[in-house]
Amino acid sequence: MNKTNDLKSIAQLLRRDAINMTTVAGSGHPTSCMSCAEIISVLFFNEMSYDPKNHANQNNDEFVLSKGHAAPILYAALARAGCIHEDILKLRKLDSPLEGHPMPASLPWIRVATGSLGQGISAAVGMAIAARLQKNSYRTYCVLGDSEVAEGSVVEAIAAAVHYQLSNLCIIIDINRLGQSGETMYGHNISRYQRIYEAYGAAVISIDGHNVDELIRAFDQARKNKTVTVILAKTLKGKGVLSIENKEEWHGKPIPKEMLEKVLQEIPETPMPKVTPKFPEARVNEKGKSIKKISIKILPSYKLGEKIATREAYGMVLAKIAEQDSSVVATDAEVKNSTFSIKVLQTRPAQFVEAYIAEQNMIGMALGMSVKGCKVFGSTFAAFLTRAHDQIRMAALSSANFTIVGSHAGVSIGEDGPSQMALEDLSMFRALPGSIVLYPSDAVATEKMVELALTHPGIKYIRTSRPKTPVIYDNSESFPIGEFKVVKASGKDKAIIVAAGVTLFEALKAYENLKAKGIDIAVVDAYCLKPFDGDKFSAIALKSGGKVIVVEDHYPEGGLGETITSALACKNIEVEHLAVRSLPHSATPEELLRLEEIDAVAIEHAVKRLI
Repeated sequence: MNKTNDLKSIAQLLRRDAINMTTVAGSGHPTSCMSCAEIISVLFFNEMSYDPKNHANQNNDEFVLSKGHAAPILYAALARAGCIHEDILKLRKLDSPLEGHPMPASLPWIRVATGSLGQGISAAVGMAIAARLQKNSYRTYCVLGDSEVAEGSVVEAIAAAVHYQLSNLCIIIDINRLGQSGETMYGHNISRYQRIYEAYGAAVISIDGHNVDELIRAFDQARKNKTVTVILAKTLKGKGVLSIENKEEWHGKPIPKEMLEKVLQEIPETPMPKVTPKFPEARVNEKGKSIKKISIKILPSYKLGEKIATREAYGMVLAKIAEQDSSVVATDAEVKNSTFSIKVLQTRPAQFVEAYIAEQNMIGMALGMSVKGCKVFGSTFAAFLTRAHDQIRMAALSSANFTIVGSHAGVSIGEDGPSQMALEDLSMFRALPGSIVLYPSDAVATEKMVELALTHPGIKYIRTSRPKTPVIYDNSESFPIGEFKVVKASGKDKAIIVAAGVTLFEALKAYENLKAKGIDIAVVDAYCLKPFDGDKFSAIALKSGGKVIVVEDHYPEGGLGETITSALACKNIEVEHLAVRSLPHSATPEELLRLEEIDAVAIEHAVKRLI
């Protein structure tokens, strides 16, 4: 039997596997698997190089199934290739790692979680960029469905792939015409797709996605192209079974058990051909092997009272780190001169990736680079991270390990107005599984928190501020994860003020004003909103009269106030919460802090009300 026939047979076996798996599970998307059977067969058993016994081999070609609902056929391919040995008929069961959509936490061969459509391609772009950064020649392949290419994030990703001339990236679009509830935007109008992606500058190849020989030739050509390749594969949903092939109303529906035997008769069952994946070569060159990954100790050199914005301190320390560790990568959504990530571009241009104003793709690229071992810091205005919330959520589900930095937070940015003010970002990041949320108030704290982000796994969020704030911490100060700082305290405090960022300095002003009036209060810098040591804080609050005033430059929902109230271990503590409660307006920072009643005067009034 020749290679073409072998791959055709494997495609049919994968179809049968996907049908059997979903019928036994009673749910799933067999027709979406059936349309891409030849694509998956050629990729896994002819095109890609990988070690079936070692998912962590850095020379493996990378694969992302962006159309994550077709997970059953991916699991079938991994099983047929000898990568996994799980019982594929336990798909979607509690005791099986084969989840309804791909999840890295369940199966190490899965690199990123997919299923929220339109996102896998951005991660694939990040992986391809990582190969360039690491001087490695592995290739990255990404299979998308035609429904998901309507997502704007797909356009963002392809534009970035063309801009960076990612010839090591091959995108395959499974154009099976049918979405979940009807025909896709362009149906089987392949020439329309071709005009779109050629206009972006991609190398476009149109093929019959069920023709094995055409697939082989397309992948051969892709390896010769000088930029990203987009393969437009015309396919039929439900291919192989006439009663459901190219028919509507079959999306996300398994074959009923009573139909199974008849359906499988239409798909030939043959013994698995003796085809093994191509084993990867050692593809990291000598330059790549010299990439340094070292332990870094930050040594700030600020003077007490010196005024510097935390956003600027972030850029300066990240540049210092990048100079020492070539695995550190900064990416930014084209506001690098405001977030100060431009400092990395200026000192280590090879370690800076411009994402342009495409925040969704920036987060996806950060995820892709991070799974390949890059220590990624992605930055933009915190307000604009909300448009990438789903990418951030999916990154958390991918057990991602990178840092997101949001600058220009709160009404304290001033005159730019509400569209630029992040007032919900803390709640967004606190809600993510396993996240760490940091909010430095001065330059020393910022430097130390960037260092912490390097060494702690998971999604880390650092909220930086626009205004210059004075340095209040000694350069030797430490900031352990989960802790807070008691900045001011005495043995006779009548209340405790909790703040972070710009409001910490309003709290310190209130402290001095109240002290002059004979009223003693404590001040706490809650620099880590998640995790947060509620027991320790409750003990301190009780010693401070059991009266707590929380003040934050954030909406009341989900931020610092709810961090404190949800963490209190004692119910005998009274809390007053000062937060942004009205629609902000363009004005000076001082005017806005006063208007929103989160300035020193408002804090003083709150203390007097409580005590």
